[in-house]
Amino acid sequence: MIEISNLTFGYSKKKLLFKNLNLKLQMGHIYGLLGKNGAGKSTLLKNLAGLVFPQEGLCKLKGYRAADRLPGFLQELFFIPEEIYLPGTTAIQFAQSTGHFYPKFDEAYYYRMLSEFDVPHSSVLNKLSFGQQKKVMIAFGLATNTTLLIMDEPTNGLDIPSKTKFRKIIAAALSEERCIIISTHQIRDLDSLIDSLLIVHEQEIVLNRSLDEIAEKIHFSSTAPVDKETIIYEEAHRIGLNTMSINVKEAFSKVDMELLFSAIISDHKSVTNHLN
Repeated sequence: MIEISNLTFGYSKKKLLFKNLNLKLQMGHIYGLLGKNGAGKSTLLKNLAGLVFPQEGLCKLKGYRAADRLPGFLQELFFIPEEIYLPGTTAIQFAQSTGHFYPKFDEAYYYRMLSEFDVPHSSVLNKLSFGQQKKVMIAFGLATNTTLLIMDEPTNGLDIPSKTKFRKIIAAALSEERCIIISTHQIRDLDSLIDSLLIVHEQEIVLNRSLDEIAEKIHFSSTAPVDKETIIYEEAHRIGLNTMSINVKEAFSKVDMELLFSAIISDHKSVTNHLN
């Protein structure tokens, strides 16, 4: 289990990003982390990874305190930041020099993922394009087989075919012993990939729900007529309205994450009240 308890953090004492934040994440899930620019998504991930240290509270992974950054903790986590800097070694040399830090590192799987992403194994990493470097880090992160895999804007720099491959590869990599967190502004890149949604807003985690739980309570529609009395939120589009409404008929609909995010930012209490 990943647990955040009473986390208070800010880059200065006068302006806090989080105050008394609490969060529990379970194994066997792919979480999508959304929030406005400056809401603290990357900072939250860095707290989980032990890369920054809270003023109060703590983050724990399998009993380890993130801020202690003990070897046992570091072997259970791999973090892919938004900006990456790779050495002037080949993809093969990188695996040989770095893979042994992770007890469950699968070198054969790493090479297979590089092939899936069309990255030559003999490539010199710092000579690759930004998108190709991202693919190397995604392949390596998956091959570590850590309990927690954190990715901050992993699809930045990927072309459309690579994004499709990314979704397929990540979905196949999930197991009951692993938790994956993906932070992104590109909500459509998470489509059909994540199973749970986290939204950070105004110093809080205002939503932590599975997509199934959301779909059970809220119906999303872009074409069907909706009883106005049940509408929670709506947005106009070219040919009508995108709506979120109380799911009084218990009908299945696909969660429109962009619409849900807009609704949360507009009035998160109104939306979350219908999910309780």
